[in-house]
This record gives sequence, C-alpha cells and structure tokens, in this order.
Amino acid sequence: MPLYDKNDIVEVKNREKKKKKLTKLFIFLIVASIITGLYFTKDMWLNKMRGIGRQYNTIINSGTLAEGNFPIEINGEYGYQLKQTQDKFIILSDVHIFFYNIDGTLMRKRQHAYTNAVLQAENGRALIYEIGGDDFCIENEEGILYKNNFSNNIMFARISPEGYTAVVTTSDNYDCEVFVYDSKGKSIYERKCMESVSDISFINQSSGCVLSYLMAENGSLTTAVQQIDFSESVENWTSPGLDTAGLDVYGYNDGAFVVGMDACGYINENGQISSYYRYDGELKGGASVNGKSAVIINNYDRRKYIMVLFTGNTSEPLIIDLGQETVDVIVYGGLAYVMCKEEIRAYDFDGVLRSTATISDSYSGFARSKEYIFLKGYNKIDRIDYES
Repeated sequence: MPLYDKNDIVEVKNREKKKKKLTKLFIFLIVASIITGLYFTKDMWLNKMRGIGRQYNTIINSGTLAEGNFPIEINGEYGYQLKQTQDKFIILSDVHIFFYNIDGTLMRKRQHAYTNAVLQAENGRALIYEIGGDDFCIENEEGILYKNNFSNNIMFARISPEGYTAVVTTSDNYDCEVFVYDSKGKSIYERKCMESVSDISFINQSSGCVLSYLMAENGSLTTAVQQIDFSESVENWTSPGLDTAGLDVYGYNDGAFVVGMDACGYINENGQISSYYRYDGELKGGASVNGKSAVIINNYDRRKYIMVLFTGNTSEPLIIDLGQETVDVIVYGGLAYVMCKEEIRAYDFDGVLRSTATISDSYSGFARSKEYIFLKGYNKIDRIDYES
C-alpha cells in the first residue's frame, strides 16, 4: 500500500482547485466572446431570426369588396390610369382627371385636352402630360399648381416625392434634352444628350438623378446608367452597357436598378454592373424602392409563373414560384406585393409569405395604401381592406 506525504496531498488538491478555476475562466471567456460577436453582427442575423418567428403567421385577408362609394364606375372613360398617393387616389381617363379620397369621395374633377395623356403621381401631386405634346401640368385636389410649355415634343416626364419634375423632350440638334424643375416650377437644370434617354429616377432628396440610356452595341440594344448631381455640370459616373433594352430605372443611394425587356440588373455606387439576371419567360412587371426590387415573369409555354426578389446590388436572386399567372407587382413598406389572377400576396424580401387576399380574375392592376388595396377593373375601381 503506497504511502503519501501530507504536503503531497495538499499540493494535489491545490492543483485541482487551480484547474477548476482555469476551466471556469476559459468557459466564461468563450461565452463572453460569443455574446460580443452576436452583438456586433446583430444587423446580419436579427432580421432573419425575426422572419423565422413570423413565417408561419401568414395573414389571410378576406378580400371582401368595400361598399358605400365603391365600386367607382368609370363609364365611357376609355383606357384610364390609376395612381395612389398620400391619402388619395387619382384617375386619369382619355377625357377627365379625378381626385378621390381613400373613402371614395370625389374631391375634384376636370376635363383635359390631351390625346395621349400620361399620369404620374407623388406626394399628393399629379403630373399630367401628353406623349408627343408640348406641355405638362402639375396639380392636386385643390387645382392646377403650374404648367410649362416646350418648343419640342415631350418624350416622357417624371415627378419626385419632393415635387420636382423632370421632362425629356426631342431636340433639333441632339438626340434629346432634359429639363428639371423644382416644386414651384422653377428651372434648376438642363442637359443636352447625345444618346436616347429611356428613363429618369430622382435620388438624394431630388438633388440629383440617374438617367438610363439606350445604346446599340454589337448589333443589340444595351442600357447604360448615368448619375447626375444637379449642382454639377459633369456627371458623377456612367456605367457600362447592361445587356438589355432598359424600360425603367430606379435610383437609390447605393446605385440603380434597371428593369429591361429580357433582363434586369444593378449598377453599384461606382457605376459598375454588380449583378445581372436574365428572365426565363416574359416580363410582366417590375418595381424597386430603396434598392429592394421585384420582377414578375410569366412563362406561358411551361406554365411557370414566378416573382424574383433582390435585396441590393450584390444580392442573389430569390425565386418564388407563384403557381398562377401574374398580373402586377409593387414594392411598398418593405414588402413585395404581387397580383396573380386569383390572389394578391405580400412577401418579405426573405421570401416569407406575409399575407394574402383572394380576388377575382377581372382586375388588370392595383394600388396600395396604408390600409387598403385599390383594384383596377375594366370599367370600375374596387377597394379591399388589406393587412400585411
């Protein structure tokens, strides 16, 4: 039987105590480092965790049509346009412009003289112009705010949330010319362009814009984007040509999103192409707000109907198979709303279905307000309550 010295026993016990203390300290440091890491990376994982918590809580809206002032009949008003802005919606027909509040009460109506009239609306204001005409008008439910005339024909015009207006016209000596006005109608910027401008989007609280240009390269149409500050005479950057004929451009702080006929893509803040996505089917619609973008594509031959979501200029496309033909899409309040033939759905940009409402197949488009969705029928406008 081995013999132990008293001092040896004490030393062994001290070593065991020291080992336990070191183990506890080691565990504490590991836990502290994990907590610190989670705190400083919370922006990367917190929203995703929130999305997981909500993904099974899809709101089913009834889709019941509002009564009272609805439906609003559009009898004898050919090919009307519908825009929702602030607490009102605006209708432009071939003869009249109407301003309604969200309860369907008519606030103002007037007759216009445009033949090929186009309606744009932002922040309660309506921009009306005629394709090929020589003037535009800014108005609201109280009356006409101002008008402006040109010596050349208007190709298209846009209005910003701050009330600024950009107009692109034909030109005698250039491919086109751009004119920009502030909210009171004062001219603040002009540009003579050597290429055809296909769209304009205001950025940075209307202190600048992005322009998309159509160009012919190697026998096909491409789209370049140019960023402009209205206080400078020279553009900030011009991107390479994106391999598609651009239809719409949406600017934001980190660059621009281009929706083209057969593809879409992002231009980053340095003017470089940062992502590109080619459609497998026919583009039905696209929308983008603050860099969050959605396009809807119908492949009729394969009976495949999808929505593709993008969260920014380097994001991978998130493809959602909708299972039924798509009609219209908007981005509102950080969600992508898609109208299918028999249903309206709202998805977040993680692809989680947030809400639905059943509708009939007789609508060709829709507009979203905070509480309602306005449904565009052939000769009437319906309204449904919609919670996302």
